[in-house]
Amino acid sequence: MSDAAPEPTQPLRSDPDFRRYWLARQVSVSGSLVTAVALPVLVYRLSHSPGLTALTTVMEALPYLVFGLFAGALSDRWNRRRVMVTADLLNAVVLLSIPVAWWLGLLTIPHALVVGFVSQAVFAFFDGANFGALPVLVGRSRVGEANAALWGFGGVLDLAVPLSVGALLAVFHPATLLLVDALSYVGSALLVLAISRPLSHPRDAPPPFRPSAIVDEVREGLVWLWRHTGVRSNTVVGTLQSAAGAGFMALSVPYADRLLHIGTSGWRFGILFSVWGIGGILAATATPRLLRHTSTLRLTVWAIPFSAVIGVLTALASNWVLATVLIGLWGIAYQMVVMNSISYRQQVTPDALQGRVNTAGRVLSFGVGWSLGAVVAGALSTAYGLRPGMVIMVSLGVLAAAFAWLSPLPRMFVEPVTD
Repeated sequence: MSDAAPEPTQPLRSDPDFRRYWLARQVSVSGSLVTAVALPVLVYRLSHSPGLTALTTVMEALPYLVFGLFAGALSDRWNRRRVMVTADLLNAVVLLSIPVAWWLGLLTIPHALVVGFVSQAVFAFFDGANFGALPVLVGRSRVGEANAALWGFGGVLDLAVPLSVGALLAVFHPATLLLVDALSYVGSALLVLAISRPLSHPRDAPPPFRPSAIVDEVREGLVWLWRHTGVRSNTVVGTLQSAAGAGFMALSVPYADRLLHIGTSGWRFGILFSVWGIGGILAATATPRLLRHTSTLRLTVWAIPFSAVIGVLTALASNWVLATVLIGLWGIAYQMVVMNSISYRQQVTPDALQGRVNTAGRVLSFGVGWSLGAVVAGALSTAYGLRPGMVIMVSLGVLAAAFAWLSPLPRMFVEPVTD
């Protein structure tokens, strides 16, 4: 069935359903940012091991690698709203297990790592449905604007939440802070339920559920991604940049402690983990204005060299003030690449393939790139030291920039949006 339905024309800020969707994402992102800081700190305090701490970053992406393709295929079959709400509620229960185990004196490092894995496995299903829900809710032509609105305030949260968590970690145990993330998932589920418009286009009934049918549908999404030159090339860029970002994030807690000498709590630690949000705010604020004169694809290709250079300079920094400034600048370029790359993929992918193609792209860029980046970073830091391991990993961003400019992408800047 065709997905060429009339697109909403109401301004996004005046659209009550988009406001509910926007608020659901901000509530959930707030909780996830608490976990992004508190969980690696929790594992580091329990183990005092950079290698085990790096595993928390692996647990963010490995589930996508394992489940993402099938989550995308199933989300294209199922009701997107139902998938999103169910995933939110399941994750609330999963995250709640850590503070409960801590209060009972039963918390272990394996428990914390398993929760990181399971919560991201559940999120893979949410993400598959969410990728297709946004174009239906706002219309394809406004996907870039909508993603900028989501990422803009997300940047404020990137700034404020880690700063607050850094301060709270001086008072509260990191396990206790994960209660915030559990509650945020409940809030997100209630807000998604309150959206009145459909989040899926009417479609023909899928074939009966059987493993072979799901495998065929996964293959269909992968084939479409591979045959679309722009999406395929963007995915390679995303995979390399994700590996660079994961290499830094996997070692960021010991980087703050051992190379910048600011410890793992307090206001300086909070500021260091917050300035990434300034980059997100600036990238999201600039994107709608830039998209009036250019395309999501052009913004992606122009931003990647800046991301590469600043990433390397960040890994080389030894002064925490300089590192903080560089992380903020890196956040602008890095998130400009990610935001516009995702928008481009959503714009050109047919509705019936949104879940499969977008999760396939995320499996490759986030699942493969992020997982391998984190694993290799942990191994390199153990074999050669913290600084050399980090520099080697962030240098993959340079390879991403070189590939982008040598690929067909610069010749596709004016590519029209297609179904």
